[in-house]
Amino acid sequence: MGPRLPALMSRPIGFAHRGGMAHAPQNSLAAFERALAMGATGLESDARITVDGEVVLHHDSRFRPPLPHLGTRKVRATQRADLPAAVVSPERLYESCGTEFEFSVDIKDPDAAMGVVAAARRAGAETPRRLWLCSGSLGLLEEWRERWSDVRLVLSTRRRLMEHGPERLAERMSRKRIDAVNMPHVDWTGGTAVLFHRFGVLAFGWDAQHDRTLRELLDAGLDAVYSDHVDRMMSAIAAYYG
Repeated sequence: MGPRLPALMSRPIGFAHRGGMAHAPQNSLAAFERALAMGATGLESDARITVDGEVVLHHDSRFRPPLPHLGTRKVRATQRADLPAAVVSPERLYESCGTEFEFSVDIKDPDAAMGVVAAARRAGAETPRRLWLCSGSLGLLEEWRERWSDVRLVLSTRRRLMEHGPERLAERMSRKRIDAVNMPHVDWTGGTAVLFHRFGVLAFGWDAQHDRTLRELLDAGLDAVYSDHVDRMMSAIAAYYG
């Protein structure tokens, strides 16, 4: 059996999207370090796996080698050693930034999930409980819950994709011990957040880039927000919660 769903947050998590890509190159160590220095309480990144089985934090399925004329190459078909030096691993992130932050990882390649969890466990006994694995597949999240009891799981979805409506989805997520649902800001209302909270499911909102959008999500009672702009995000949370 896994853990009970977490209690609703007393203060929202401020996730720096791709490390806070408004301030430094996305998913770079410089971005992650700067986001934490600016007060972010969470970091967000993306996980993929290389042909030799190494997990890296990289958003796109392809990357551009140093020589432009070579075109782009797939991360999945590339040796770790052949990726640009700026592409970091979860282990490198924890080594540089420590573990005192929530870490939201969009698992782009399901094979990368095990490596992300392993890195969190090696970083510290309590670190997995601050790891939020995100996927658009509810079935995959349910498989992960059976496999791992010590990590948080997040369904990334849209309101229009909820075939049987949000209440049926919230009930299933609660029953299967999926911790949170993550949707873009345009899909959230206060009523929708209350519905998921009623089932003990946390409400996360992404693409919160502007002051007005951040205020709307905080007014709706969301438990976490994702933004490229760490300064705006943390200022909005501080103004709202003191």
